Parts: sequence; structure tokens; C-alpha cells
Amino acid sequence: MVVVYLLVGTVAGFIAGLFGVGGGMIIVPTLLLTFSMQGYEPAYLTHVAIGTSLATIIVTSISSVRAHHAKGMVRWDIFREMWPGLFIGALVGAAIARQLSSGALQLIIALFAWFVAYKMWVQPAKDEADSTDHLPNSVLQKSAGGVIGVASALFGIGGGSLTVPYLHHFGVRMQQAVATSSACGLPIALAGALGFAGFGVSSSQLPPGAVGFVHIPAFIGISLASAFTAPLGAKLAHYLPAQRLKQTFGVFSLIVGCIFMAKAAAHFQI
Repeated sequence: MVVVYLLVGTVAGFIAGLFGVGGGMIIVPTLLLTFSMQGYEPAYLTHVAIGTSLATIIVTSISSVRAHHAKGMVRWDIFREMWPGLFIGALVGAAIARQLSSGALQLIIALFAWFVAYKMWVQPAKDEADSTDHLPNSVLQKSAGGVIGVASALFGIGGGSLTVPYLHHFGVRMQQAVATSSACGLPIALAGALGFAGFGVSSSQLPPGAVGFVHIPAFIGISLASAFTAPLGAKLAHYLPAQRLKQTFGVFSLIVGCIFMAKAAAHFQI
């Protein structure tokens, strides 16, 4: 299964750099399938997939943000306002996830992914050349970070699926929104991974190699591969037209939502 983890990391890293999403929307469903094929107990597989995804995003985010920073696209002023809320929110999200069943988590992720797809296709396009951002005050930005952190920890993502639409809504250029989202993924991933590892330590029926809800072999394999491919995705993001990038992001979210809805339906035997 090491080869599978490396392949997942290769794709997830590229997606992370391209969309600023941390790669979690690829990693979580793929790990669920991989763990199921190995015959692990299903009780906490979704939790382990989410926790492992957040741990890998630590590496992916660092690699991706370095590439975006080299292009001068990361809005560090926005990051400074949002990171405290992102970190605290991710810890809270990990605590909430511990209380939910796998099916409930899958259903929540599916609905969220569809909502993001809708927003990306329906939200009117902005004139990227003339747009000026009109971000809210510091308190509201930190609060937005808290909400994004909670949701991201529940979904096992780096927050890009929320951070990118949020920033773009307030007039931040799409390429800058993607780049800044990559930076915002780091506090989410750090807090979320620590939370899932800690809250899951006392759980039974965990797969071999797991520390709490973080699977160490998968973390290592995915991280090694994603560190190389994230910069490639980030480079491509700066050459794509903003509207095309936005629409592609929407299609990607729609597909992920369908995958998780199918898993949730199977869990609840709908």
C-alpha cells in the first residue's frame, strides 16, 4: 500500500498547489477506500482518514506556499489577521468530529462540497484587473478564520474550499486568494492533526500504524510525494485565467461531493 500512498500524495500535492485546498478532498476519500480494502474495522476509518489528511497538509501547505510566495501572491496581511481563528477553530472542529459517526461526517462533507461548487459557478465573475479588496475589520476576519478552522477540521481539508470563496467574495484576486489560502492551511493542519491524534488516542478499533486518528505510514508516503508536486500545481495556477480557475475549482468540488454522498448513502443504507 506504500505505492498507493505515494500516488495519492502525487495527485493531492498538485491539486493543493493548483487550487489552494490542501489536497484533503483527494486524500480523505482515497484513504477511506484504501483502508477499507485492507479490511480495517470501519468504526473510525473516516476519522483516521480526516486526521491523516490534516497531518499531510502540514507538509503540502509549506511546499505550496513557498511556490506562491516566490510569485509574490501571498497576502500575508490577511494571513496575520486570520491565523489565530484558524488554529483555535481547527482544535474545536477536531473535538466535534470525535463525537460524530463516520456516516455523519461523510454526509456533511458531501453537502459542503456541493455548496462550494454552486458558489464557484453562480457567483458573478469580478473584473480581476480592476478589483480592489474590501475585507471586513480585524475582529470579523478572526471570526471568519474560526468558522473556517472548525469546518476544515471536520472535513479534513486545508480550508481552501472556504478560504478561497471567502477572500474572492471580498474582492481579493483569485490568484492571490488561492495563494493566501495555501498559507492559511498551515495553522489549520497543525491544530487539526494535533487534535485528531490526541482525541483519538483512547479509541479502540484503530488500524495498525495509527497514533490516535492519524495513520503514520499513510502520512509519510503522501507527504513525501506531495512535497514535490505542490509547487507544480502552484506554478500552473498563475498561468490559468482567473475565471477558468474558478470554474475548474467548482467542477472539482462537485465531483468530490458526489463521492462522499455515495459513501454516506451506503453507510446509512439509503
